[in-house]
Amino acid sequence: MKMTKLADFPLIFRAKLDCSDESSYLHLVSLLKSPMKRLVYLTLFLLVAISALAAIPDPLPPAPEPIEDILKLQIFLDTQLFGPGKVDGRPGEFTTKALKRFQRAKGLPETEIGVHTLDLSIVVQTYASYTIRQEDLAFVGELPSQPSAQSKKKYLPYDSLLEFLTERFHCSPEFLSHINLPLKMSGLKVGDVVKVPSVQPFLIEDLAPAIVPEVPEFLTRVIKIDTREKLLGLWDGETLLASLPITPGSGHLATPPGTWKILGIAQMPTFRWDKSVLEYGVRSSSFYELPIGPNNPVGVMWIGLSRPGIGIHGTNQPQTIGRSASHGCMRTANWDVIRLSKMISKGMTVIIEGPAPEPRPVVKASPPKMTVRPAVPVAPEPKRKLRWFWQK
Repeated sequence: MKMTKLADFPLIFRAKLDCSDESSYLHLVSLLKSPMKRLVYLTLFLLVAISALAAIPDPLPPAPEPIEDILKLQIFLDTQLFGPGKVDGRPGEFTTKALKRFQRAKGLPETEIGVHTLDLSIVVQTYASYTIRQEDLAFVGELPSQPSAQSKKKYLPYDSLLEFLTERFHCSPEFLSHINLPLKMSGLKVGDVVKVPSVQPFLIEDLAPAIVPEVPEFLTRVIKIDTREKLLGLWDGETLLASLPITPGSGHLATPPGTWKILGIAQMPTFRWDKSVLEYGVRSSSFYELPIGPNNPVGVMWIGLSRPGIGIHGTNQPQTIGRSASHGCMRTANWDVIRLSKMISKGMTVIIEGPAPEPRPVVKASPPKMTVRPAVPVAPEPKRKLRWFWQK
């Protein structure tokens, strides 16, 4: 019997295959010259087609149950800094955008999640384990909700070990809770072993207040932001190095389009909370100075631009990235912005594309209405009779 090597298989097997196209299938079979080859090729054809359709089950399992193939793809993209957003093993907008941007960056045809042909072999395992340590408790504590109370603290910590873990391992709390059943996430304690996605951990303990120095070799790189797509791209010439989901401003507080420069990069910044700035872009004398910490409103990194008051920064709400609006800045997950900061420099160009802020409606003050009342006759004062001093 003649042995057929894998290298002898026709290139058609490396292309996207569509099992629903009967004419393509018959054409493929006509190319096969021997019964044995026909059987081998047909088997491989079916295996490739089935594996391409296996990534997204139909129907989807109920949320938050993860889909293994999608989870593996998200971990792969996250590792390459083509951020899929939060890792949850579910199909979604930013996983699809990250996949297509990565494919474009590598010169591959863009596909949907269910039919991609990326080699995910670098993701050796989708899950790892993490043991809660005593030192982790230093980053968890009471977190007031109001800026007035937050300003009185020295540090804005995680409000729970669950929040600590979801940021450390780039995932959603629903996903983490599901994969650890029956363990109760609300009752985590030192020594508990938790199942987590196998991503590069975000290490809050390694961060301290610092100004990131200029890196001359990065000055030719450009950050391009598309506020409509809610994506940030880091470019080096024609090469896309990284892509991250962001939350830009909108409406009256839309992120201003234009070409700007990075004026400075601060790690673990404080934040001047001023309601007037957040709502109208105008400083007031009524503000609160909020301390550092993962729950600082700008997260763990501030990348200030030459447009006053505008910057790229982290967040205290990573679960809402791309699904809400900011006050004009561009926020992204702490686990993404800290890695981005190692690839950029003060002095770089930032190009923002998207709609300009909408003008605020001008409310003209109308003069107060005058109410005319009918005249009321006034009775004349009675005449006083002149009296001499001796008269009573």
